[in-house]
Amino acid sequence: MRAQTEAASLNHYLADLQETIDATLGHWVPASDAEPHSIHAAMRYSLFAGGKRIRPVLAMAAAQAVSDVPAGVENAAVTLELIHTYSLIHDDLPALDNDDLRRGRPTCHKVYGEAMAILAGDALLTLAFEVLSRLPHVTAEVRVRLIEELARAAGTVGGMIGGQVNDIEGERKMPTARLLESIHRAKTGALIRASVRMGALYAGATEEELAGLTKYGEHIGLAFQIVDDILDVEESSEALGKTAGKDQAQQKITFPAVYGLERSREMAEEERVNAHLALRPFDDRAQRLRQLADLVVHRKA
Repeated sequence: MRAQTEAASLNHYLADLQETIDATLGHWVPASDAEPHSIHAAMRYSLFAGGKRIRPVLAMAAAQAVSDVPAGVENAAVTLELIHTYSLIHDDLPALDNDDLRRGRPTCHKVYGEAMAILAGDALLTLAFEVLSRLPHVTAEVRVRLIEELARAAGTVGGMIGGQVNDIEGERKMPTARLLESIHRAKTGALIRASVRMGALYAGATEEELAGLTKYGEHIGLAFQIVDDILDVEESSEALGKTAGKDQAQQKITFPAVYGLERSREMAEEERVNAHLALRPFDDRAQRLRQLADLVVHRKA
């Protein structure tokens, strides 16, 4: 009964935050009827395709762990979704992963064409930094730290783009633990780590608090990718909302390819436990972060 009550509470919490996140995104992203119509329609098509908003949720939950939810934190949080959606649009392009399905419907380039999809991704990336530069409620110093944090996480040195490069260049190579880690700590983990850190920075975290939350973000970032790799093997395209089995078809370096499914499951659970341990210095305000770590590992899509 307690587990059911906690699950219902988390679902309600997520629904409330997702509603706030979508409303905030709607505020910042130009309407589809704003000129030029085509680019704004393409941006919104991918942005409002029903994503889980896990990165902005993590940012807001991390801010809550540091203090009462600070005013305007949702504006900083949505920049993570802008960056994430841009990366999905570009990842799906024929030159990269060449996928026709994302979040259960045709990918951006299948609907709007490759050129407009590239520009939609570019526009979301650009908008993320405009939003951070215009944040209300925080000092210029905090805005600069947030801009730096997001730029590093999305960049080439230990960031999302660097991880994508390693992923592309790793195709059809011998899968090794070292190459696997270089891909996924950057490709997926960096932006999840930044999500937690940005929420903490926005809320005025101490260095000790930031260090603990950074460790938490690193553990759930790795857990997220491990579970993603497992689901690509075990779940259907319908369940995932994207083409299942593509990792194996493209001979990508994944956790099941290196460690096997059973060990991969064990590793995800180890990361979940370590994420909880990283939150020991925090009180009940970090309870949502603990629940989110559990959700990341136990999800089915």
